Amino acid sequence: MNSRAGVEARATVPRQGPFAPLRNADFRYLVTSNALWWLALFMENLVIGWLVLEMTNSPQAVAMVGFARSLPFLLLGFVGGTVIDRFGRRRVIVGAQAATTAIYGLLLLLVVVDRLALWQLVAAGFGLGTAWALDWPARRALMPDLVGKQQTVDAMLLENFAQGTARISGPSLAGALVAWSGPVGCLAVMLGLALVTLRMLMRLSTQPVPRLTMVVRTTPLLSLGGSLRYVASNQPILGVVLVTFILNLLLVPYIPMLPVFARDVLGQGPGGLGLLGAAAGVGAFAGLLLANYARRYVSNGWIFWLGTVGMGLSVLVFSQSTQYGLSWAMVFGAGLGQACFSMMQSSIILLSASDEMRSRTMGVLVLAIGADPLGKLLTGVLAEATDAPTAVGIQATLGLVALAAVGLFLPGLRARPDPAPLRTGAN
Repeated sequence: MNSRAGVEARATVPRQGPFAPLRNADFRYLVTSNALWWLALFMENLVIGWLVLEMTNSPQAVAMVGFARSLPFLLLGFVGGTVIDRFGRRRVIVGAQAATTAIYGLLLLLVVVDRLALWQLVAAGFGLGTAWALDWPARRALMPDLVGKQQTVDAMLLENFAQGTARISGPSLAGALVAWSGPVGCLAVMLGLALVTLRMLMRLSTQPVPRLTMVVRTTPLLSLGGSLRYVASNQPILGVVLVTFILNLLLVPYIPMLPVFARDVLGQGPGGLGLLGAAAGVGAFAGLLLANYARRYVSNGWIFWLGTVGMGLSVLVFSQSTQYGLSWAMVFGAGLGQACFSMMQSSIILLSASDEMRSRTMGVLVLAIGADPLGKLLTGVLAEATDAPTAVGIQATLGLVALAAVGLFLPGLRARPDPAPLRTGAN
């Protein structure tokens, strides 16, 4: 069977259950490496936030490091899709993981020799964010190449299951390691995870998987313009991009503030902080089960939009809570809503976009995620002027209003779009 026939055969295979994508060896490599990648990321969020807070005792400094890590999302959103198309999805994934591994190793060395400074954490955050801004969309865009569009939602369910597992175990493990051995132990485990992930991705990169993509024959600026016009012409994709922008600007910035809430509002140490962060992972599992059940009856867009609204309500209540139990429950609720958002975010785009525009549309999505540094900056400014609970509460309220507007003016987001036609392109 030739490459084109093989791709078309995959695209027409009927849905065979949520575990069907695991029959593909390359997908097993990818989803397993993703699980380790997410685990290291959630450990990273906790240990770096705790390091900054202990070094500076400043919520604004915590937000500043978070801003540096997410700034590349905004910068690379303009050219990320073009870069991925030019160099290839698998090559970009391996290169980005190698960069992440090197930065983890450098941070560990600086902590061991007691030379770590705030500016180094800012620089490391920027480097890690740059790698992520290319890595994440490339990983997501590769999935339909491996399993076909008919199994894309099932593949996203499995990938989000791996992410949810990491969301529980990552903060819990990081909190326990910081409490037991300090940041050194946590960073050492992160480095080990990154090395194993890199090894698995290098095995993936040798597999002869056909890539469906468009040959790059234009400048990044013209490519971005065409991508934005394509997004604007498709209500489901436009709705996903706008909701992603709102979530990252006004809801997600509560996450870097968890160390501040844990220590200053709830009176907890690293262990309590770890359990609080793990609540989002427990909620994510519930969200995946809920989303998988609900998609039998309602569209992916409804699950996506309602999940994001639920996250906003949970963050709003969390911001005003002074009881650890209630705060844990609200982080659980935020994780549940975010899981519905995360599972359907990429699924809607990968099903609605043509294969020629898949990487570039995911690049526009990264541009929307680029609202995250602006949101963290806003959180830091508001927290410095008032306090962390007030800052997070204001942003959550604005987020809910904006989500209501998207739901009202973009009804196509909640429709059941037919998958875009599958075409083959240059390898």
